[in-house]
Amino acid sequence: MQKKLRLRNRAEFTRVYRHGKSFANRQLVLYWFHKRDVDQFRMGVSVSKKVGNAVVRNRIRRLMKEIVRHHAGEIVDHVDLVFIIRKGAVDMDYKELEKSVLHVLRKSLLLKRKGRQDRPGETSK
Repeated sequence: MQKKLRLRNRAEFTRVYRHGKSFANRQLVLYWFHKRDVDQFRMGVSVSKKVGNAVVRNRIRRLMKEIVRHHAGEIVDHVDLVFIIRKGAVDMDYKELEKSVLHVLRKSLLLKRKGRQDRPGETSK
């Protein structure tokens, strides 16, 4: 994942937590915040020590970044995303985790519709 597409410091994460919206399933919590001054989406991943040791946490973080990289063209622009990984995600393989990520993004209305671009949180009638 490109450096400009990452959330890097604590202030960026905190802004998304405080002012953003969220959606969760058993494996992930997704916080997102609509931000006009960025061209593309930006992403951060948070994994607690409760999930596992450093090897496990880094592995799941790499998997998440790879999944989002593969689906970057489908995610709406001008939004900051923070994924919080829950314990249930550790035992999942790539395909199951990918399905879970897409589920959270779809429910949050953060996937582009075919043929048009929606803003985050906007529904089509």
